[in-house]
Amino acid sequence: MSADSARRVVSRIAPGYARPGDVEDPARGLASALLRYRVMAYVVGVGLATLVFVGVPLQYGAGIPQVDAIVGPIHGFLYIVYLLAAVDLARRARFTLLQMAAMIGAGFVPLLAFVIEHRVTRRLRQDAGPASSPSGATPA
Repeated sequence: MSADSARRVVSRIAPGYARPGDVEDPARGLASALLRYRVMAYVVGVGLATLVFVGVPLQYGAGIPQVDAIVGPIHGFLYIVYLLAAVDLARRARFTLLQMAAMIGAGFVPLLAFVIEHRVTRRLRQDAGPASSPSGATPA
């Protein structure tokens, strides 16, 4: 069965579901997932660093719990969004469970999100090859 005939069958079962324009390019989907993951890694990394290096010392050293009270719940919510972005990227890039666990654990250890994000980005760009560089030239 060809792809066109499969689309026709699915469109009869679920009208409007399998239009040719709806098929997502896997490379574009991976690039989008990487961008979402990178943004969330930075946001969660900054939030956790603020919480640990500013909020906790202020709460226990100076008795000012406001930073913890504000940043803590925000970090918790954004960590859930980060998890979704990390799992989506891991699924699209076909990462191993260990690699996915490192991505998930990066939201628990201060500053680790930046390191893991850098490694994930480097790995995916190396796997993509020289065609992914902006100028088309091979990286030095």
